[in-house]
Amino acid sequence: MKTRILLLLLALVTIPCFVQAAQREEPTIYVIKQGDTLWGISERFIKDPNYWPNMWSNNSQVTNPHFIYPGQKVRVFPDRLEFVPREQPVAVTQKAVPAPAAEEMREVAAEKSYTVFGSEGFILENGVKPAGMVIGIQNDRILAGDDDIVYTDIGSSQGARGGEKYSIFRKDSTVTHPVTNEVMGTKIIPLGTLQLTDLERNSSRAVVARSSKEISPGSYLLPYKGSSRREVSLKMSTRELKGYILDSYSGISIIAAGDIVYIDLGSAQGAEVGNILYIVRDVVLDQRYAEGRIDKLPQELLGALVILETGKKVATALVVKSIDAIYKGDRLVSMTK
Repeated sequence: MKTRILLLLLALVTIPCFVQAAQREEPTIYVIKQGDTLWGISERFIKDPNYWPNMWSNNSQVTNPHFIYPGQKVRVFPDRLEFVPREQPVAVTQKAVPAPAAEEMREVAAEKSYTVFGSEGFILENGVKPAGMVIGIQNDRILAGDDDIVYTDIGSSQGARGGEKYSIFRKDSTVTHPVTNEVMGTKIIPLGTLQLTDLERNSSRAVVARSSKEISPGSYLLPYKGSSRREVSLKMSTRELKGYILDSYSGISIIAAGDIVYIDLGSAQGAEVGNILYIVRDVVLDQRYAEGRIDKLPQELLGALVILETGKKVATALVVKSIDAIYKGDRLVSMTK
């Protein structure tokens, strides 16, 4: 008899534990609202705004991590988020979002933004010339840094005045299109800033106000535009964009998340700062097995980038996600509103 009583008490104690465990695994359902983003949802529910790449890569129905559709449903677990497939109805046993939480969700999730520091470099396009060059360094030195005296070919005949500032760039390499072989321009890398002190008609003396890298004769000069640090918020493209990756800041062959790249899309094509583009690659089909029945395979999704600065026909961009190795010549596509 005592044994039966003990077994009964044990059962009464353990059953609620199983019920609570099951309830903990039972997700709540959140319905996407206008303005929501994966970053905002990740930060709101699991306090990790950087969780969004997992949601993107694990959910094939989400082709654009910035633009998700009102009415989509998300299963909210304590440690993860899952999209409910469109063809799968929400089970009636799942809990609805409690009224207080639903009220809180009316607030639109903040959009993700990226900080531009001005050190990303860009492609100086054909036909665009620098304002001048560093033509020498005091005492015939070959390298200059902070507070050093340099000489430029900018003078009063160009309308320059003492005290004016110029940004200093290194001429890096000529950039050609990976498909058409068209020369797109010259990659230039920021080195610092200088300030003119004394001017002649066609030359000037200047002091290096700030340097991030060593400065040498031959460095390009462009008018100083003030602090280059700014925030770039993501925005949907208003038109369809298709292009290619031209080169990377570092020049390395393999490109990954966090790398700066240069692309063949600029303001002339409708590209804007903040546009997010998807990096894709065509899959080569072996016709020996297709027997001529198939001419094209779905593209391979490699990652995503956001445009930081645009020129007329080119732009500087940051790779924000990579799920495979990315190379110069990989294709870019956008999703429009």
